[in-house]
Order: sequence, then structure tokens, then C-alpha cells
Amino acid sequence: TMRAAVLKRQGVIALETLAVPQLEADQVLVQVAAVGVCGSDVHYYEHGRIGDYVVDHPLILGHELSGRIAAVGDAVDPARIGKRVAVEPQRPCRTCTQCRAGRYNLCPDIEFYATPPIDGAFAEYVTIQSDFAYDIPDNVSDEAAALIEPLSVGLWACERAGIRPGRRVLIAGAGPIGIITAQAARAFGATEIYITDIAEDRLAFALEHGATHVMNARTDGVEGLDVDA
Repeated sequence: TMRAAVLKRQGVIALETLAVPQLEADQVLVQVAAVGVCGSDVHYYEHGRIGDYVVDHPLILGHELSGRIAAVGDAVDPARIGKRVAVEPQRPCRTCTQCRAGRYNLCPDIEFYATPPIDGAFAEYVTIQSDFAYDIPDNVSDEAAALIEPLSVGLWACERAGIRPGRRVLIAGAGPIGIITAQAARAFGATEIYITDIAEDRLAFALEHGATHVMNARTDGVEGLDVDA
């Protein structure tokens, strides 16, 4: 058995003892080491839904995670047992047009952790397809590895925007994803990184963690701001 934090209904989470998930042949069983709290987790907790996704049955939240492989399915190399991993928390069908074109993130039948009715990672163990559990080096902490999933959002945003050395960037919103995108933009070589928000505490935090300029969207206009992306 394992312990898990279960969202019973809107605003109610209970610690429960559940069965450890059963492995499929191509999966690994990950003993969870660290989990981030995403805005979507908070939204499900506070509101019980995001758009058409409604929490109408008990649900385990959490999808930003790292851990250690505790067991493997029959089709997975046993040498993976004991490896520390960061998890890509989704399961595409792998057979549709989008998946076969390499765009599995656009799979219409994708199953994503902590999205009703798929359970997430606020638990001691989770299962995931072996190729979606990525080995992490010893110099990356469990907590940092859990943030690789949101970091990938910032990296992809910079890639799509064509951020290169010397570019000037505007990011709307100084929440966690905005901050991590600012840090990614700096790593890509951007020299001027503007972030807008309406919360002064978030703007102050942004200046300390990647942004070179901040703007309050309530009072500071962006008209005429010369940026590349």
C-alpha cells in the first residue's frame, strides 16, 4: 500500500492509504521524491474544475515530480531500477496522426497526470511509461528535478519565439511560469527581459530572478516598447 493526498471534493483533501499502482509491461514504478504545486492543482482544489475538466470523483493532484525507479514492467530493462528520474507526466496514444508526426503533446486522447479522471503524483508511488522517465544526474536535487516539467514550458516558449543572444523580450505575467520563462530567456542570451504583472510583490520577485525590467500592467503602458518577442 501507499499513502496519497486525495482531493475528495472542492476544498477537501484527505490523506488516504491506497493500493500501489499496477505496472504495465512498458512502465516503471517511481517512488516519488519531490512534487511541485502547479497553479492547476490550486485551481482544482479551490474551484473543483478547470473548464470542462470537473472533479466529480476523488482525484490525486500533482504532476511536477521527480523520484527513483522502484520497479519495472516486463518489457523494461531491470537495470533502470534505482535510477533517479524526472517524469514527463502524460501518456499519449502514440498511434494518432499527431503522435506519429512527433507532436504527441497534441494527441487528442492524451492522458495527463492530475487531470480528471487521471490521478497525479501527490502519492508515494506513480507509474509512467519508461521513456517518459528521464535519468537525472547526481548534481541535480530532487526538488530541482521536479521543476524540469515547468522549465520545459519556458524553454519551448523561448524556442518558439526565436530568442537568441541580444534579443529583447516581453513576458506577460510574473507567476512561476513567467519567472521560469525569464530565466530561460536569459539562458538563451536575451539581454533585456521585461515582465508585466499587476502584483508588486511578484514584480519585485521577478527583478531578483531573471527580469531586467518590470512593468505594472495597471499603470505602465507598453505602447512603443521595442522588443523582439
